[in-house]
Amino acid sequence: MNKTALFAVRKNEPCPQCGAELVIRSGKHGAFLGCSAYPECDYIRPLKNQADGHIVKILEGQFCPVCQAELALRQGRYGMFIGCSRYPDCTHTELIDKPDETTLACPQCEKGKLVQRRSRYGKTFHACDRYPDCQFAVNFTPVEGECEFCHFPLLIEKKTARGVRRFCASKACGKPVTAGNSIEE
Repeated sequence: MNKTALFAVRKNEPCPQCGAELVIRSGKHGAFLGCSAYPECDYIRPLKNQADGHIVKILEGQFCPVCQAELALRQGRYGMFIGCSRYPDCTHTELIDKPDETTLACPQCEKGKLVQRRSRYGKTFHACDRYPDCQFAVNFTPVEGECEFCHFPLLIEKKTARGVRRFCASKACGKPVTAGNSIEE
């Protein structure tokens, strides 16, 4: 007997290829619909995942700047976000929490500002607000200052065994800055 059949749930829907019954199965990428006559029939279809941007609440009085439809609070695979209610026809999305913008200019493109972002793993980092045109990013808190070795116009603060210390934000340099490096926690 097929191991996947032990965990299959009947769907009461015929297979479009062979007419056998479709069953819900679980795979390494999540649940899917598959033919119960597998391996003779190889028909599969992904299930619509609940964390695939489904609407939680319509935000009345707030409209999409692209198509003027109402905006909706949605639940996606990386958490809550605001998106157009006409998705997939309109793909406009917004963050619920706008990132904290610093007054520091991006040292790479010199046009954008550094903003706080959150990775898909929940880690905080700072990146240029002109992404993807500028891909500058640092994993530590950026501070104003210039590296005394390479003269890069940005420093970062790291927690070390000696306390919080400042380092050059350039990946090529990365040296600790000695002038004014005794920071109180």
